[in-house]
Amino acid sequence: MRVISHERIAASEEAPIAPAFRRILQEFDRTQVSYCYWKSSARVAAALLGDTDLDLLVAQQDQHRATAVLLSEGFKAFPAASARAHLSIATFLGHDEESGRLFHVDLHTWIVIGDTLVKEYRLPWEHIILTRSTRDMVYPINLLDPVSEAILLLTRACLETRFSDVVALHNRHVLRRKFEADRKRLAQRIDRAELQDLAVLMFPPRTAPLVADALWDPHPLDRQHRLRREMRNSLAPFRAYGISEVRIRSWWRAATWLAGHFNQMLIHAPRSWNRRVPGGGRIIAVIGVDGSGKSTLVRALRAWLAPELDVMPIYFGTGDGRPSLWLLPFKLMIPVCSRLTKPKREDSSNLSMIKPRSGFAYTAFMLVWATLAAIEKRGKLRKAFRASQRGMLVLTDRYPQNENIDFNDGPLLPRLSSAPAFLRRFEATVYQFSSRIRPDLVLRHEISLETAARREPSMDRAVIEQRIAEVTRLRFAGARIANLDSEQPFVDVVRAAKRELWRVL
Repeated sequence: MRVISHERIAASEEAPIAPAFRRILQEFDRTQVSYCYWKSSARVAAALLGDTDLDLLVAQQDQHRATAVLLSEGFKAFPAASARAHLSIATFLGHDEESGRLFHVDLHTWIVIGDTLVKEYRLPWEHIILTRSTRDMVYPINLLDPVSEAILLLTRACLETRFSDVVALHNRHVLRRKFEADRKRLAQRIDRAELQDLAVLMFPPRTAPLVADALWDPHPLDRQHRLRREMRNSLAPFRAYGISEVRIRSWWRAATWLAGHFNQMLIHAPRSWNRRVPGGGRIIAVIGVDGSGKSTLVRALRAWLAPELDVMPIYFGTGDGRPSLWLLPFKLMIPVCSRLTKPKREDSSNLSMIKPRSGFAYTAFMLVWATLAAIEKRGKLRKAFRASQRGMLVLTDRYPQNENIDFNDGPLLPRLSSAPAFLRRFEATVYQFSSRIRPDLVLRHEISLETAARREPSMDRAVIEQRIAEVTRLRFAGARIANLDSEQPFVDVVRAAKRELWRVL
């Protein structure tokens, strides 16, 4: 790497950069880790602010020291669940408690490029790239020197914009504009003779002149067909797979990628598609009385983590959430049952809020409802357990419990004196099962009676007061419980929840 002047170091210390990244880069310099940011230098500012991924190329002999630095600064390694992740890329995530943001770092030990889902080329240029890296004049980071950046730009433009790549085809116009903007910027900064000299080191004699001329060619890079053909031929020995195998792998991974996103948005099956939680999955339960903000918090946490991790939301209630298909018809009958039983809450969508009363119709309906609710919760508990065993993060709105039968997440049949014994035993086994699959973390909303009554005006104040006391007493078989002050602004509640959740990952 080129020599760094003290003036440049002083200037870099004033540049806007995420504190976590500043500490990491300072430690890399102190421990003499050989590295550089190997993507476009035009985007290094966004990367150092955490607006995009920070891609660092690290010398293979320094990868363990670089990993140790990241771990010492609070970053955590998250293994990829899908086969499309390359073995030479390690992903680390860090959490900034003050802002609540996640920072993403990818450590690359090889230069691998190709299709979006299949990086079939491994280019043996790491030593050249790292030796020629230079210190940025503004930020405290090592960058590609302009000539190396131009070589990598031309290579990526030829190998990463193919019609056979489904993902790249979808983003073709965006990639083309990005590559062309970088090419124009670099063409003003470097000399053709210097580019020619470096191209000779990396490509065969027949290809090197074409690479050197391409930076100033008036045609777009994706229209320079001879260059693309010659580059693919010259780099063919560095392919990890044959052409046919690459096509099969690319289309198969594209299909699984689309299935994963479809599953994430609609189905919520316990299948990994992104990154797993290190050390195994986690079950995070959000509890609290009605109006405390459980569902809103679950949505906020999911939006925070879903782009980076496998996150599966589960709703354990029977109110406004998404019911199962067999429970839906009975849920639609609740308004009728509510009118028949004259509950205190006129618009209740949750049968557990209805004041029990005698009568054959009510008893029969309650028996069916309680049994179906138990079956649904048993299925969701199994789903949560399987998802956690597959490395996923499970976020639950409510969680079944058998500590207090008067609480609406507890069993229902003990409230009916005429319920058959076999149904009572069946329901009891479901709620006992929930205590055996205890959450890894319970986020418990603490809210005052006045606030809850203001948010849920249709609920009786005495009921609210009773439920607040019951929620406070729940222990969930000794699970770790973090109390959230729901009287604070919601942004502060979310920040506190993120901090607690990050500690158990």
